[in-house]
Amino acid sequence: MQRPFVHPAIEDVTIGSVLYALADPTRLEIVKKLSRGSCGLNCSEAAPADLPKSTQSHHFQILREAGLVKSERRGTEVVNALRCAEIEKRFPGVVSSILKASEKAKKR
Repeated sequence: MQRPFVHPAIEDVTIGSVLYALADPTRLEIVKKLSRGSCGLNCSEAAPADLPKSTQSHHFQILREAGLVKSERRGTEVVNALRCAEIEKRFPGVVSSILKASEKAKKR
């Protein structure tokens, strides 16, 4: 039997863990991709195509531990979704500001 995913309670999520998770360009790209969809994506769809599965798992673990994503097993897949409403309530405007700033920087 597989171990269940552990997600921190929203009140235990710190701004430091959120910023740390989003400081990595790969994790930032994953969060951007997840933010564009209305429902969750499996790891392979959300992560860059050239990333090995073990590296994908590592990045999703950091995002999960930071409180940014919720992961759920569905058969053989793991579906990840942003905890948008919870994070927005805890840290108003932080994630959306980082995503907007990232898009502006990309256009330069």
